[in-house]
Amino acid sequence: MGNTEKISIQFFDDREVRAVWDEENSKWWFSVLDIVGVLNEQDDYEKNRNYWKYLKAKLKKENNLLGSVTTQFKLTAPDGKKRLSNVMDYNQVIEFAKNFPNNKSAPFIQWFTYSDETIDGKSKTKAYALFESSLLESIEVGTVNGLKQIHAYLFGGLYDFAGKIRTVNISKGGFKFAAAEFLPQTLVSIERMPESTFEQIAEKYVEMNIAHPFREGNGRTTRIWLDLILKRSLKKYVDWSQINKKAYLDAMEQSVCDTSKIKFLLKNALTDKINDREMFMKGIDYSYYYEESK
Repeated sequence: MGNTEKISIQFFDDREVRAVWDEENSKWWFSVLDIVGVLNEQDDYEKNRNYWKYLKAKLKKENNLLGSVTTQFKLTAPDGKKRLSNVMDYNQVIEFAKNFPNNKSAPFIQWFTYSDETIDGKSKTKAYALFESSLLESIEVGTVNGLKQIHAYLFGGLYDFAGKIRTVNISKGGFKFAAAEFLPQTLVSIERMPESTFEQIAEKYVEMNIAHPFREGNGRTTRIWLDLILKRSLKKYVDWSQINKKAYLDAMEQSVCDTSKIKFLLKNALTDKINDREMFMKGIDYSYYYEESK
């Protein structure tokens, strides 16, 4: 699974769940013991461990594949020691909750799969959750891997290509995005672009948008990616609610040959409210609004 660091995220009912990013497979894995704790409303690590042993045996007896989850990763336990722990991906977590032998799993499943059944609705709820999680602080800033981390979080369990760089050619409105065969080299070049000034950051953002690294969800992912770069380098965010949808889409279309309009819009919408929850949530609302029936 490569060298991956433990990341904790605030989860259902404010209980913490340990998660790890698997770069090789471009997906997030969640600690089974922590999911057990969430579903049982139990914070005692040993009790959760014992319950998982019992449940694993029960599932195996029923020939349920979840009973023999073999994916393991070293996670830091409450006593500070690193131990190999069972982990599950998004789809396994949902399946596990459905098979959980108590009546507490229903609200969790509803929360995890979200009430809005559209992909955009589910993804948007995940985007909201980013602000509350320490995951946001752990995402690599300005790198291709960081972009994949954001995409995998927003669309994990929704698209099978979540977090994965596309291997097919795509075009929109007659414009062909970077050819898939050259995409890896293109992304390396973009990653190396400087990001010290607003001009440099805006240029980097435009180039990433033109590259269009994913089959879907590029705009939403890249706007969060841009905000994280601005936050680190300039202690600024974009107040997306200040940017008109049509003006933004027109400026992004023109940015292929002229970046002046998008730079003007972004620069005039900068805010120093980088830790403001309302600002972040409003930004997510607008980011998703830009994608509605373009």
